[in-house]
Amino acid sequence: MSLLERLTADMKEAMKAKEAGKVRLSTIRMAKSAIKNAEIEKKRELTEEEIIEVIAREVKQRRDAMEEYRKAGREDIVQQLEAEVAVLLPYLPEQLDENQLRQLIQEAIAATGAQGPKEMGKVMGYLMPKIKGRADGKLVNHLVKEYLG
Repeated sequence: MSLLERLTADMKEAMKAKEAGKVRLSTIRMAKSAIKNAEIEKKRELTEEEIIEVIAREVKQRRDAMEEYRKAGREDIVQQLEAEVAVLLPYLPEQLDENQLRQLIQEAIAATGAQGPKEMGKVMGYLMPKIKGRADGKLVNHLVKEYLG
């Protein structure tokens, strides 16, 4: 079953659940809408990898918004966004934990021969294709800085 088919099936399931699946239903609808917009933009159907990128972008937008709403003291909106992220995460590949990330970063530094913060671009360029959709870019960036700094 493709990711898009899975989203559609889960959306139907959430519709049948009525009130209990409201957050789930609206979140899946937003994700499907973002996928449809990307398809319109590219003038073709998206591949599985591109669909994963769209969903990852949706998760990232919500996480960024959560930070801003936390600073503003709007915990009600933060909770809503956390619920949406929880709905979207199962559609992404299994996320790497910090230890796995650190190991991949060390391998990337060794492979690129990076010595300091100025060569961070090399490491990130080597690393990002391997972890695309499986780790938060901000966390990766922070850890790479930690190793190179």
